[in-house]
Amino acid sequence: MGETVRSRGMRDILPGEMERFRRIESAFRDVCLGWGYEEIRTPTIEHLFLFTSAGTLSPQMLDRVYSFLDWDGWSGERVVLRPDSTIPTVRLFEEGMADRDAAKLFYVQNVFRFEQGDESREDWQCGVELLGDTFPHGDIELILMATETLAQLRVDTTLHLSHPGIVRAVLERANLPASEQSEVYDRFLAGDRGALDDLGGKLPLSRPVGDLLAMEGDGPDYLENLRAVLASEIPAIEEPLDQLQSVSRVIAGLGTSHKIAPLGVRDFEYYTGVAFTLENDGTRVGGGGRYDSLAGLIGGRPTPASGFALEADRLAARIPEPASAAPTITIRRTEDGNLVDAFRLVRALRETDLALDVAIAGEPTKREVTVSGDGFSLNWNGAGPKACGSAEEVAQAVAEALARDR
Repeated sequence: MGETVRSRGMRDILPGEMERFRRIESAFRDVCLGWGYEEIRTPTIEHLFLFTSAGTLSPQMLDRVYSFLDWDGWSGERVVLRPDSTIPTVRLFEEGMADRDAAKLFYVQNVFRFEQGDESREDWQCGVELLGDTFPHGDIELILMATETLAQLRVDTTLHLSHPGIVRAVLERANLPASEQSEVYDRFLAGDRGALDDLGGKLPLSRPVGDLLAMEGDGPDYLENLRAVLASEIPAIEEPLDQLQSVSRVIAGLGTSHKIAPLGVRDFEYYTGVAFTLENDGTRVGGGGRYDSLAGLIGGRPTPASGFALEADRLAARIPEPASAAPTITIRRTEDGNLVDAFRLVRALRETDLALDVAIAGEPTKREVTVSGDGFSLNWNGAGPKACGSAEEVAQAVAEALARDR
């Protein structure tokens, strides 16, 4: 076809990639169900105001959503392809679970965000949302679920803990007007780490605050060092440090190594408490955090909550090859072969849960059965052909061959 006619930023998922995606999904679902979570799915299209309410969508992200007018002939409402799954899940909880004070929910679904050039604009996420007053044990639970999933997939990751309250405390201590706080914070979210250093003499610190907070350290001990340097000059930083420490101490006690990254926040900045990211060789493959104010911001009941998402697309390229699966057996029919006999054989072998390929064309394979006018003929790893008089006799011969191979 020459140059692709596929939409820019979108990509096809080929059979080999799809197999890897299903492995991720299966491991994730097993972990979620094992921890007592329920599966949901939200609509692809949501109202735009759901994401802009009370600043739940940062200005940087507004330029990255796919929005359009949902026109019904008389009036219209601005809608978006969902750029995030947490906000729709909170809406679902408020509208569909009004009789419940808490819920443990998970999903596997795609999100859409505009990116420049050929960067991906559709990403698949395996996400969890824990709605209810659960700090700190809920935060710890989610971290353990995420790391358990990645351990099942045999993906090595580095866990970083952070808290957006650290940056907020710094901005408040600098006595900036609210508008300037938002401007600095938006620059910071956009990746400008020097935005904090521009505060200059507004903070009574011996070195630029951006340098101080850009440093990372190991676990609870690093938090104590951070407290010693910053708490006397920025008292409001004590609360986020306390919350971080309550989570850090427990997961350290469980043998989960982690780093404290004071500036480890992300684009959708509705987080109010402890947040975390998971990286593999420097690439973010998952993360989440606490968002206690979100339900109220979009008009729902005030509900403490936390969640995380694993980036399935990025993980698919990082999971190791699976162990050898059971061999696929090819069923091939000659022109004079009886079609009823061929599918009687397929059904007999499928009843034993064997993987089959009813051949359309192609070269002979290492393990195949030919159905011809003379009956059945089994070829197995170069041994054969072995004539069989019935589908049941073929199934027995295949079972014996598999037992020998083990």
